[in-house]
Amino acid sequence: MLYFDKAPSRRGSSCMKWDLVPSDVIPMWIADMDFETAPCIKEAVLKRAHHGVFGYTAVPTSYYESICRWYGTRHGWQIDPSWIIPTTGVVPALSACLSAFTSPGDKVLMLTPIYNCFYSSIRNWGCQALEVPLATVTKEGRPYYTIDFEALEKAADDDAVKIMLICSPHNPAGRVWTREELRRMGEICLSRGIIPVVDEIHCEFTFPGYKFVPFASIDPEFEKSSVILSSCTKAFNIAGLQIANVICRNEALRAKVDKAININEICDVNPFGVVALEAAYSPEGARWLDDLNIYFKNAYLKLDSLIQDRVPQILLYRMEGTYLAWMDVRTLCRREDGSLKMSSAELVDNIEEHERVRVNSGHIYGSEGFVRVNLATVPDILDEGLERLVRGFERLR
Repeated sequence: MLYFDKAPSRRGSSCMKWDLVPSDVIPMWIADMDFETAPCIKEAVLKRAHHGVFGYTAVPTSYYESICRWYGTRHGWQIDPSWIIPTTGVVPALSACLSAFTSPGDKVLMLTPIYNCFYSSIRNWGCQALEVPLATVTKEGRPYYTIDFEALEKAADDDAVKIMLICSPHNPAGRVWTREELRRMGEICLSRGIIPVVDEIHCEFTFPGYKFVPFASIDPEFEKSSVILSSCTKAFNIAGLQIANVICRNEALRAKVDKAININEICDVNPFGVVALEAAYSPEGARWLDDLNIYFKNAYLKLDSLIQDRVPQILLYRMEGTYLAWMDVRTLCRREDGSLKMSSAELVDNIEEHERVRVNSGHIYGSEGFVRVNLATVPDILDEGLERLVRGFERLR
């Protein structure tokens, strides 16, 4: 846990998370971490830097072998290297899939709330988002998202739906989908000829007691019909190194994605990203990740305790993974008669103005009246940031 007790200051490093907010504001918004990356990655990047020449990079065989070994040993999915297409990021890969499989006016099915870039990518390609809201139930005294499969099936019956974007584990819901939930999603898609495009960038973030299940590993038919988007950058805090992978067994689907990636000129990868991935997908990287997930579980429990003790009218959703807490703040946004007092964006702005902490408004993820909080920072900053946030909730209730 010593890796996560301290971190270098990110102020003045052209850091989006810290340098785009005023100097007295604690940033708990954009989804990256304040921790240094795993030591094995830092060593690999420094070694590559010492070479001194950073030209166009040919992805080596060892890169593909690292991915296959990692998925086989950590996640139980046996991948063939020929299924892998390296690219610059998951969002560019998502856009390439939209380009490959849809035409303007087509519909894209997804469970909401969901990662905000899904919306913008869909709009950019002239498609329509077909949203199926997640259903809230209570589990062990906490709100918890489940899938309304009846609503999902009804939406999937629309002939205009060409792909379903699946976020697994789910951002911002904090759900680690079970094998059965993923199976039912896959069966709905398979029976209607819908292509599942599965964003698994958060797959390494699972709390103790939960296990990530690769979508394509569940059934050979899923493996043949789906496109998986994967990256080590979220888990190891190396987003700036710009490396990701499309994993697709189906040769025809893979060829379409590969063509779209080349048309959009996102096929040349960062030399540091290549060596970073190989280092990340190692036993040292795995041990670092295991400790990180324990840290995030404890951070969530800390927030849960604060909410229960001081503002129990705020509903903190039960987390199973990721480092992004999701809260229902509608009791603060509405008056007793139900009329709107403020939007969640206005609430977030108000808390930033008065308490000097920035979080994300839920409206960008498709859910008005919610906020998302990034827990991925060192203990001292985490404690102060959560204290400021809860103090803001107390003031506004």
